Amino acid sequence: MESELKQKLDGLLSRHGGVKANPDRKAMIADAVARREAMVAACGCLATWTPPESTGRSPQDTVTVRRVESEKNIDWDAPNNLPITPDTFDMVVADALAALARKPRLYATDRVLGADPSHALPVRVVSDRALSVLFADSMFRRVPPDIGKSCFASRPYTLVVLPYDKLDPARYAGRLRTIPETGKASSMVIAMDMDRRCGVVFGSAYCGSVKKHMFTVMNYLLPLQGILPLHCSANEGRNGDVALLLGLSGTGKTTLSADPRRALLGDDEHSWSDNGVANFEDGCYAKLINLDPKKEPDIYRACFHEAPYLEHGVIVENAMVYPDGRFDLDDERYTPNSRGSYPLSFLSNVKTPPVGGHPKTILFLTADANGVLPPVARLTRNQAMLWFLMGYTSKLAGTETGIVDPKSTFSRFFGAPFMPLNPDVYAHLLGEKLDRHGANVYLVNTGWSGGPYGVGTRMDISLTREIVESALNGSLAKVDCVTDPIFHLDVPKSCPGVSDPTVLNPRNTWPDKAAYDERAKKLAAEFCAQFDKAYGAKAIDPAVARECPGK
Repeated sequence: MESELKQKLDGLLSRHGGVKANPDRKAMIADAVARREAMVAACGCLATWTPPESTGRSPQDTVTVRRVESEKNIDWDAPNNLPITPDTFDMVVADALAALARKPRLYATDRVLGADPSHALPVRVVSDRALSVLFADSMFRRVPPDIGKSCFASRPYTLVVLPYDKLDPARYAGRLRTIPETGKASSMVIAMDMDRRCGVVFGSAYCGSVKKHMFTVMNYLLPLQGILPLHCSANEGRNGDVALLLGLSGTGKTTLSADPRRALLGDDEHSWSDNGVANFEDGCYAKLINLDPKKEPDIYRACFHEAPYLEHGVIVENAMVYPDGRFDLDDERYTPNSRGSYPLSFLSNVKTPPVGGHPKTILFLTADANGVLPPVARLTRNQAMLWFLMGYTSKLAGTETGIVDPKSTFSRFFGAPFMPLNPDVYAHLLGEKLDRHGANVYLVNTGWSGGPYGVGTRMDISLTREIVESALNGSLAKVDCVTDPIFHLDVPKSCPGVSDPTVLNPRNTWPDKAAYDERAKKLAAEFCAQFDKAYGAKAIDPAVARECPGK
């Protein structure tokens, strides 16, 4: 069905006298500065700050319209899939259109998500803010001349962004979430209607609300076309060999994917279709807190190179700035989630267009603070599907005194908030791709060795780099392995480039072997409990379920 929002929005835009349709980049930068949506920093980039409620995503306000025709597709048991009724969404649409009609200036940009024209999704972003449309222009891709070949050519998506408007809490009482502190309905919503192919960002000024909204939409639409969406970075070697790196925050995904010998396809969102791998985006949205120009020179240079501001246009969001226009990237008093949005072309080693063949190597990165997982393990097809489902890493709970147990974190498919379909869909697609194309899959632990956090030590980055290099060049696939009895993992007995193979077995690095066994069994039990809770009733292949630690 044609989006009612699109129809009404087209009519509004045709009648409105202050619309800038598809303005060029310099015009959007100039307007953002002239309208005081951002200020020009010393290097020429744009610095902006959002209200306190918009310094990050608002998952409790991110909702999906639950319609009869599509409700079977979505995992409504998952905590990130929050439903709203169609009539509530219609109210949001009406309020959004009324707010747009009152604005003296509107901006609209037509872009696509997906570097592969066969499944590029056309998206029109409309906002009263030049900065919001500049962000979409930087992050999303230009419409290719052969867009008519896309399976989504006749099914575009429309997104209205009203970052500084607020909903009337009284009007939405009982319809949107109730804020405990006030007892009133939220005045913010990030709403998606997958069937009508339209969405609204209302009251969230965080640029990531736009990016992740569209990422979630793609993660819904693509699997229904037999295409696997992945929250990962991707790069390509000189011989055309593509590698995918999946991992949650703190696992080293950005560091390990930035390899001067390999061209970057992208750092966050990709599709794997019958044609191969393709980046969704045309930009990056990088975390900036504690960014070190020596450790991450490409990101630093992309954000903070010196250029006239009309040629620069990088959006630096919520970072501390001194009166002279210099940034303090170590100051997190406002938020630790400062971000930089820049075009991929600002990086020095990027493949254009960012598409490649089928991956030869897939790395699942985890930072295990328990210190019980091996530095590397070779995964079978079913093991890969299991660890893809689990998306495991550890988070460290800081305390003032002593050491506390790290908290195990499970984020399905390494991107739980953005994967709305039933979990067996994504897992099945991965298994199907592995069967067809035969990629080597490895679990790489960048966390602790010799004991848990506070006792052991963090994996040496040079050891991890040697392991990754051996995985990428294919030599690691040829070594003999031993099966870990607790985690069911095939652990290499040796690894090219690693001089001391004893470190490959984590139990060898613990002085107290009994303590290792106890800790390993504890983590395996957490895996088992999480699997039963999240997937016990989700039609997961029994052969995959048997690979879960603790089973």
